[in-house]
Amino acid sequence: MNAVLPDGRNLELFPGATALDVARSIGPGLARAAVGAIVNGELYDLLKPLPDGASVRILTEKDPEYAELFRHTLAHVLAQAVRELYAERGFRPEDVKLAIGPVIENGFYYDLEAPIPLREEDLPVVERKMHRIVADDLPLRRFVLSREEALARYRDIDPYKTELIQDLPEGEEISFYQQGDENYGFTDLCRGPHVPSTGRIPPYFRLTGIAGAYWRGDASRPMLQRVYGIAFRTKEELENYLWQQEEARRRDHRKLGRELELFLLDPLVGKGLPIWLPKGNVLREELIAFMREEQLRRGYQLVATPHIGSVELYKTSGHFPYYADSQFPLMDLGERNENEQYMLKPMNCPHHIRIYAHKPRSYRELPLRLAEFGTVYRYELSGELNGLTRVRGFTQDDAHIFCTPEQVKDEFLGVLDLVLKVFTTLGLGSYRARVGVREPGSDKYVGAEEVWNAAEGQIIQACEEAGLRYSIEPGDAAFYGPKLDFVVRDVLGREWQLGTIQVDYNLPERFGLTYTGPDGAEHRPVMIHRAPFGSLERFIGILIEHFGGDFPLWLAPVQAVVVPIADRHHPYALQVTQTLKAEGFRAEADTRPERMNAKVRDAELQKIPLILVVGDKEAAAGTVNLRERHVAEQRTLELAELVAEMRRRVVERR
Repeated sequence: MNAVLPDGRNLELFPGATALDVARSIGPGLARAAVGAIVNGELYDLLKPLPDGASVRILTEKDPEYAELFRHTLAHVLAQAVRELYAERGFRPEDVKLAIGPVIENGFYYDLEAPIPLREEDLPVVERKMHRIVADDLPLRRFVLSREEALARYRDIDPYKTELIQDLPEGEEISFYQQGDENYGFTDLCRGPHVPSTGRIPPYFRLTGIAGAYWRGDASRPMLQRVYGIAFRTKEELENYLWQQEEARRRDHRKLGRELELFLLDPLVGKGLPIWLPKGNVLREELIAFMREEQLRRGYQLVATPHIGSVELYKTSGHFPYYADSQFPLMDLGERNENEQYMLKPMNCPHHIRIYAHKPRSYRELPLRLAEFGTVYRYELSGELNGLTRVRGFTQDDAHIFCTPEQVKDEFLGVLDLVLKVFTTLGLGSYRARVGVREPGSDKYVGAEEVWNAAEGQIIQACEEAGLRYSIEPGDAAFYGPKLDFVVRDVLGREWQLGTIQVDYNLPERFGLTYTGPDGAEHRPVMIHRAPFGSLERFIGILIEHFGGDFPLWLAPVQAVVVPIADRHHPYALQVTQTLKAEGFRAEADTRPERMNAKVRDAELQKIPLILVVGDKEAAAGTVNLRERHVAEQRTLELAELVAEMRRRVVERR
């Protein structure tokens, strides 16, 4: 048999040769360093026989694919360690029934059924056993059994492995991996791939928790225990990940939402329906004001549409069947009102289309830019709800631009500029762009192919002209048109999909939209859908975590708190507070019967940007003692100086 190397060379090998044999043919140094291979574009370990004529690239520990190999083997090491734990408690190996143990992002897990449930306090013991198994450098061996032999191995002792084997297609190879030997080791049904021995696993791993998991995700099937782990190539990567997780818990927007009194999720009101408290509503209104100001400056007109609409509207647009699984039940008025049916609005675009269509349009009116902070409703499953980032009722900074085909690129570039202005203003400077296009061969898209080709080409051309780095993602398009999504990286390195821009030739066709061109004939406009924030709720949830609740001055719910040193300073504290409020700032006076240091500490916990301490000296001189977050030096400012500085900093937010 032959194998083809990356440089095009052919290697002659004996039948059944593996990637390890390829590495040995190249040289002993590579054979020692090898951990796996890419074979015809697929990840292989060193143990699996190669197909004849395969292209082979040998992997070492320097390659990113190495992580998937050792994480997969760690799942087997975990299963071996768990069985050892129960053996010490007097159980047989088969008393611990094993389901699946795949690789996941940053780690691995194993689903199992133990005779006595695992407890969180068992995890350190299991983890120590895993480190010992890794240190023992147990070699891995791959072997294949027939279907009958494989079923005989598990039929009477493990229903989960038995079911997995029975579900494999006839003729598919059934492989096993053994680490160690029969006396000290572990064997599992597995496709692979793995590292060649447990000693090739870096020791930088942790078990992170236990959760319940239904077998095959089916609530009618047995509940198993899922043991999670993380694993990295270096100690620094592990420590950085653990820091990120701890920091993420500290910044969790649900936790900060309670502590900073920003929003409520009240089960009596309904799951996934957030209520904005006064301080949280400041965030919401400041973002809306910022976007409204930018939109008016850029020629948008503001509109408002109802929270419900006729089912016929969404059938005409084509949304109705595509959102069938995430729509609230229809409101059927029955014979009471001519059998009309309504639904909670799942999106705003059909409403804006009807605004465009309410009178004849001329090319002189285009582009027509209609914007709305419109609340929409989607029936997300309870298990998918997550604070503000996944809700059932949310407000979009939605806008739809109706333009001529010749105006599409310039309008798209204008929207792109707005999206980047939002990210820059809010300190979200790390982002990447994804161009979502059709999935080849799929029938979920509406519209003619030439229309899709035109829209996809215009988006890519605009990205090129703007110098934007982007990737093309087949299958990510909306059913009516391609789109450009922005994926933003926060301070913890996590990625969030935020703003979106979509080019749509199809909805104008479905609604029969026209405009009169300079030639006096009727033409079809193009629609651009855009939402730089996306969902305000989700955007604010992400902002809370990005800033850790420590918002910049212009966005902070309370911008300044005035702290009197003693009761006799209350009148001056109230005077300072009133002056700031009169200038349009959000200020409070803390006149509680507490010591000054306690008030300052409480203001710091509430993450208020400016703490203004006033006493005898300040009252006599008309000044304040300014203590600013993250600034060690305290300053004394005249009240007029403070107002001027705050005004400058708020205005300079843009």
